[in-house]
Amino acid sequence: MARVLYFSRDYTPHDHRFLSALASTSHQIYYLRLERGPRQLEERPLPEGVTYVQWAGGLQPFTWMSLPRLLREFRRVLDEVKPDLVHAGPIQSAAFLAALSGFQPLVIMSWGSDLLRDANRNRWWRWVTAAALRRATVLVGDCRAVQVAAQAFGVPAERIILFPWGVDLTHFSPGEDGGLRARRGWQEAFTLLSLRSWEPIYGVDVVVRAFAEAARELPDLRLFLLGGGSQAPLIQKLLYENDLLDRVYLGGQVGYERLPSFYRAADVYISASHSDGSSVSLLEALACGLPALVSDIPGNREWIVPGVHGWLFPDGDVHALAETIRQVYAQREALAEIRRQARFLAEERANWNKNFARLLQAYDLAWQIAAR
Repeated sequence: MARVLYFSRDYTPHDHRFLSALASTSHQIYYLRLERGPRQLEERPLPEGVTYVQWAGGLQPFTWMSLPRLLREFRRVLDEVKPDLVHAGPIQSAAFLAALSGFQPLVIMSWGSDLLRDANRNRWWRWVTAAALRRATVLVGDCRAVQVAAQAFGVPAERIILFPWGVDLTHFSPGEDGGLRARRGWQEAFTLLSLRSWEPIYGVDVVVRAFAEAARELPDLRLFLLGGGSQAPLIQKLLYENDLLDRVYLGGQVGYERLPSFYRAADVYISASHSDGSSVSLLEALACGLPALVSDIPGNREWIVPGVHGWLFPDGDVHALAETIRQVYAQREALAEIRRQARFLAEERANWNKNFARLLQAYDLAWQIAAR
């Protein structure tokens, strides 16, 4: 039995899933939280069997100014927990701090956009990324685009373990929507679902602008718009100015247990994210048999074959997205095969219970390398 310190930026549904799976192994799992963001992202408590580590971090947003103090604290945590392995990510926050400590073996887990976007913000972020990756015993990534980016920073291919995080195929599956459409009188409507955070990187403003354009010609077009974030004033302004408030359902932050009902209530999943690895929201949609209309970026191209599992549109192009919405609407009676292919793809490649084993392989590889 090994002692594993799982160090993450915040506490999210993704962290809950990883911690739940790790707690089911023979390892002793300790959870360290770097920051507490402005919004609560996960309502479920820590999984049973996971030990929460108290320290000076985890109470407020992380800043570079706090780095020296948190590094001293992190070293104190290492002395206290005495882990056999540290699992840390994203790269420029939790993983960078862990790397500065000099601890080995260190498994760094990319969260997709940390390598695909954040790494190239400016010279400082490139330096931080490179410094963290130089000290990684093993890097875990969720798509080939992440591997390519990591290798450009000098990470050897033999130290990279890839696997899409995957989803619970029992929880996320085709089924009834629990009356979501009926309660809104949307039984005959053509309904889109957007649930990405309202932050610039996720392009929710692109979705709303494109929806507004398409809705002018399609009176029965509707949108489930979930989530929240810093772009809330802009999103609300767009909805008001385009007179969309009676055609859009604002659901806020939806918990894990209720999410499948929204996927099942929609006809098409839509995301205009400017950067993604293997998006878990996309995988959840596919698992529920929901065709996906997503931005044409490397992470999405690894999943969506146009016309088979959904459709791609040029990243950031509002008019192209609106036109694709109109095209999909025109073939709305012929989506059954795409739904079937979406679920089949999830079963083949996005099975969390199967994919999680790759993380344990990454741990084993890290121990082997550290023992050399």
